[in-house]
Amino acid sequence: MLELSSISLGPLAPAGRHTPRAVRALRLLIPALITFLLAPNLLAQSQTEMQAQSETQAQSDTQAQSDTEAQIDAALADSQSISPVPVFSAGLAYNTFFQGGTPNLHPLVSPVVLIPLGQNWLIESRDTFEINMAPVPGENGYKGYLQKEVDYLQLDYIVNSHMTVTVGRFLTPFGIFNERLYPVWIRNLQTDPLILPISTGPSGAGTGAMVRGGFNIAPKVEVNYATYFSTLSTDTPLDSERELGARAGIYLPGPRLEVGGSYQHLLQDDHSNAFGFHFAWQPSAIPFDLRAEYARSDNGSGYWVESAYRLSQAPVWRHELRHVQVVGRMQQFYVGKVPNGVLPTVNTNMFEFGVNYYFRDDFRLVSSYGRQFAPQGGNMNVWNVGVTYRLALPVGHGDIQ
Repeated sequence: MLELSSISLGPLAPAGRHTPRAVRALRLLIPALITFLLAPNLLAQSQTEMQAQSETQAQSDTQAQSDTEAQIDAALADSQSISPVPVFSAGLAYNTFFQGGTPNLHPLVSPVVLIPLGQNWLIESRDTFEINMAPVPGENGYKGYLQKEVDYLQLDYIVNSHMTVTVGRFLTPFGIFNERLYPVWIRNLQTDPLILPISTGPSGAGTGAMVRGGFNIAPKVEVNYATYFSTLSTDTPLDSERELGARAGIYLPGPRLEVGGSYQHLLQDDHSNAFGFHFAWQPSAIPFDLRAEYARSDNGSGYWVESAYRLSQAPVWRHELRHVQVVGRMQQFYVGKVPNGVLPTVNTNMFEFGVNYYFRDDFRLVSSYGRQFAPQGGNMNVWNVGVTYRLALPVGHGDIQ
């Protein structure tokens, strides 16, 4: 690099009006010449510094990415080092129904057991023990019998975050009520929808194998799926039909909205087909639920629409009403060409309204009133008052290895 201090211009005469023109021109030319000679070196030095800064920034970004990946790997390793423990849960309910003026007492216990086997295997089971007690004409008191049902008893293998393989007895994934809303501590109204037995069979379960899971098809669009095969079983309480089917849904996490459909083909008797659609919406801004299902088969067709609102955002008496939930449901059923003993025998319409009071999230008072409209003397009022409770207990403590 050239240094200015090493350049000597020699003795020059003071500038003035008597300074020769050549000397004055030389004084103007020399600085321009020095600038011309120094410019390439200065530019090259600047480019070298910029390149060095870019390489340093790239190394910093690479290191930051490596640190992030190392943190993710460490978090995954920590999750793999936590040993899961079994969980015992149970739902309890005591409901009193008045159908057409006749009271029915309905106590119910439904235990649930989860037994993990390592990180990828899980045994899960739910049983139901219930008694439907009604007065006997000409006798005192209520009489009934204990009904026992194995709702599901299955072995799950979690392949990855997108797929789980199940063998054993499982809830039939047709629609959403049977799998997601059936337990007494979850459902908003204690009565079953009229179309529930369509394609879920008399027990609501299948015996065979199932593959289910979910994945993202876009940053804000998720798909869930379930496909299954069930074999014929006539052993109570493990009865099931021989059938195959599938269900798929599209879920939008932003508005918390899901739409989907179900299909089932019966592999016995008349080998009929059934299909259905479901809808669910739970907006995050308000404590509101809106759900609906439609189902159609040779046994019949129909729909139900249910909405529920928690009064925690009421404009008045908010502190008193925050534990109250109001529910409404409208449904219709139409008899098919192949009558089924577990479905209504005539076309039926029904409207229900309910009020639930949550003492805690796991303990509540439930009540509802409904009016059923059906020909041939099928019009009746349906009342219900009861309590539901749900408990969950881990059996042991998880160890961090």
